[in-house]
Amino acid sequence: MTYSLIVGTVAFLFAAIVGRPIVAWLSARKLGKVISTEGPESHNVKAGTPTMGGLIIFATVIAITPFTNLIGRQSILLPLAAVAGAGLIGLWDDFGSLQGRPQGGLSWRLKFGLIGAGALLAGFVLKEGMEISNANVPWLGQYDIGYWYIPVVVITILATTSAVAVTDGLDGLAGGTCVIAFGAYGVIAFLQEQAYLVTFCFTAVGALLGFLWYNAHPARVFMGDTGAMALGTGLATVALMTGHWLLLPIVGIAFVLEAASDVIQILYFKRTGGRRLFRMTPLHHHFELLGWSETQVVTRFWIIGIGGAMVGIALALQVN
Repeated sequence: MTYSLIVGTVAFLFAAIVGRPIVAWLSARKLGKVISTEGPESHNVKAGTPTMGGLIIFATVIAITPFTNLIGRQSILLPLAAVAGAGLIGLWDDFGSLQGRPQGGLSWRLKFGLIGAGALLAGFVLKEGMEISNANVPWLGQYDIGYWYIPVVVITILATTSAVAVTDGLDGLAGGTCVIAFGAYGVIAFLQEQAYLVTFCFTAVGALLGFLWYNAHPARVFMGDTGAMALGTGLATVALMTGHWLLLPIVGIAFVLEAASDVIQILYFKRTGGRRLFRMTPLHHHFELLGWSETQVVTRFWIIGIGGAMVGIALALQVN
């Protein structure tokens, strides 16, 4: 754990240092994100804020991991590849959502297709290459689910990536909740004595803290899908490698609430002929329209995330 925390600290310092020129480069080229007209009017002031700040996270994890956590630990190539692949897809999408770009980013079908293909490959690597196919159930033990594990991997990665992307809507919201989730799985991996996975989790935590230095309200840069998709895919992969993927909805409770609010709103809208259950979704917008300030919403989601992480770690301790 000591080594992992030191690596995490190095990752934080690296991200904080490289973040400054990255933000300056994005600003100089006016790579600002288009603010959706369907969001709260208060967000209009954010128009033009540079996006693709996930490059700070992406660059840090990719740069730090080979020197600190790869020699003799080839299995770490899987979460590293997950972060790299999903980050590149997110970068491609972000380029299309910039101000002055007519294409509007990738279609959701293409994004889901690309992430799904990568998830299917990850499923085969986990099952056949790493011989991981278990589900850890608190109080009941570990169960090998065989080839059913592969569709579980695909669903877990797709759901987590989508949920983290939906959460990325307020300054510090996705970044802070991801810090909590990766930190929790770092502790779970430590309890399993998976040192390489502990180090990877805290590398991500350090990279996120460095990013949050620039993303804290009022944000100088947004994460964008470059970061959100990389983080969601990486988090899901880590959860699967611990066998505690069933705890992911608890550890990532903030992501679940955000994604579920979108789904519930759509279903309610269709069933009632146009009525809305929430004032606006994702859920963080609903609370904004109730009068909560942006920092209140973010801080309270962090608190909920910490609670979920504590419960998740406690449940992980109950697996024999």
